[in-house]
Amino acid sequence: MGTAVDTGEIIILSDDDDEEDIPCSDPSVLIVEVEDMKKSDCVVSPSALDEDLVITFSRRAEVLPHARYDCPLHAFTATDCEIGAPAAGNQLMCDQCFCYICDKLASSCQMWCCCGVCHCNSHKRSDFWNNLRNGSLLGGLQPFNLTLSEIDSHLRHADTMLQSFKQGLSAKFLSFLKGQTLEQCGLDQSNQRGLVYDYTPVYEFVSSFLDKADKREGRAAAIMRLGATEDFVRHFQVSGTYISQSPLANAFEARLVLLQRVIASLQRQMVMTDLTPEFIHKLQDFYGRFNFPAELKSVKNSLCVRPWDDVLLVSVLKGQNVTGFRKDKGKKDLLIEQVSVVLLRTELLQRQHRYRELCRYLRVVESDDSKRLQQVRDLIPFFMCMDGTLIGGLHSLFPSVNAPALRFTPHLFLFYLRLFQTATAPELVVSQSAELCFADAAWQPIKDAVPLPHVLLVRFSLRVQRCCSAVFTDSQCWTSLLTVVNTLAAVPEPSPQFLHEAKVVVESILLDQHGSNIQIPRFFQEVYPDQALLLLVTGALCSRIASAALSPAAPVLKTFKENMWALRWLWDRLSSSPERVSSFLQEILQESVNTTDNPAVKLHS
Repeated sequence: MGTAVDTGEIIILSDDDDEEDIPCSDPSVLIVEVEDMKKSDCVVSPSALDEDLVITFSRRAEVLPHARYDCPLHAFTATDCEIGAPAAGNQLMCDQCFCYICDKLASSCQMWCCCGVCHCNSHKRSDFWNNLRNGSLLGGLQPFNLTLSEIDSHLRHADTMLQSFKQGLSAKFLSFLKGQTLEQCGLDQSNQRGLVYDYTPVYEFVSSFLDKADKREGRAAAIMRLGATEDFVRHFQVSGTYISQSPLANAFEARLVLLQRVIASLQRQMVMTDLTPEFIHKLQDFYGRFNFPAELKSVKNSLCVRPWDDVLLVSVLKGQNVTGFRKDKGKKDLLIEQVSVVLLRTELLQRQHRYRELCRYLRVVESDDSKRLQQVRDLIPFFMCMDGTLIGGLHSLFPSVNAPALRFTPHLFLFYLRLFQTATAPELVVSQSAELCFADAAWQPIKDAVPLPHVLLVRFSLRVQRCCSAVFTDSQCWTSLLTVVNTLAAVPEPSPQFLHEAKVVVESILLDQHGSNIQIPRFFQEVYPDQALLLLVTGALCSRIASAALSPAAPVLKTFKENMWALRWLWDRLSSSPERVSSFLQEILQESVNTTDNPAVKLHS
């Protein structure tokens, strides 16, 4: 059935009985654009009216732009690599034929029928012509094995800048090879002859280009950095009569500095940015083809960075692999990464607040720098605390082997004591424990974390003192610990019997050397829980005073001002060593000379 539009522009023909809601995608519908015509041109014979489908008008289809080998007007003869002359009329073209190699109209291709190239014979089913096309369209980007779909304006501009740089670098290095006379260098050596070879101008030229790369879009920056490296990594030093004192004047030294800068930048891009694994692999493949001189062999594998979707890495982060190795087709795959990459992953996972995954990663990863890796691993307790698991963070300070608490400083002890006591911490991105102690960031509550009870704080402190002499001897650490057990409100004095029995119990706890843990008997805290902790810490302080001078001592003793009975208990224990008591009193008297308070008087009384 045919339905004619009143304007005469569109005719819809269909053999479907139902005319309602006919979709344009239905194969039974044909939309035809028509030209103005006389009514007599549209007369249909009576016999034709009986047909189900009637064609009233047709015209030749419009020819759209196409490659020469797809031309509908001129036949094309495909050859593999014929470049001597056009093959069987391949030189013929229509107005819409495009050159496959130049990607422009065939009529404007200067190599269309040129002997030795003959672009008219090109087509997409030949590796020869495909490679020629890629070389023409990709330009200097072809060695990176990029596809045309990956090329954008940023990469095009990067290629332009890179080719200009290569020309300038060649001229700079040639000038370096020629050397300079002493007079040209401004050296007053009129009676001597010789040349000076100074690589500094070359270094500055490369460094300036790398500065420009730093400002470009991610992929473009990577291409510029590696493209420049491909050239300067082949530079060498020429021995001259006089050597400049600047390290950048030596090509070997300057080249290494530049290469380290490039490697650091590319590693950061591979770990910290959204470069695709496919693009990263192409960068690594390009870098792997460099012909490194012997003195640079150590950096040959510097870009072997696992992508974030690496099977082993993903399984470790998710907790599915706690060993750091897996078998892949019979080969053992170990999670070994350069320490610079470990630091980058540590930084990114902190910024993303993925502390639990970070702890899993640091526990199993191995690196080329074990000392630096250990410094990062010492942060595992902090990361566990930031994940809200304060008790887990406390326990991770005291593993059976290589405990982080062994390397505590007084500042680090005070940091963790405050963290455990308040369940707060500064929001930091750190790579070693020392950075925790001197940060200016404000302390914020840790999500899902609650402060630890005093008994755990005391056990933590005494365990650190047991394994770390720096904390044991520091006066400020004792003051902070005693502040925990000497609360603002006075603790009632326990019975004389409890004070007497506490001497034996405290001594047994402190002298127990079975393991690094501190075991506090339950019965000791049943009647006087707060007093028991205070006496335990006071007993530990007694051992500290008996061992060596404590300076300053006054702040430590001031913590007992609300609990003088505990101070008398301390004095009673110290009385068993008269000589040490005498020297301790002298130390306090010496300190009190410049203070208005005199804790020594209270202690003596």
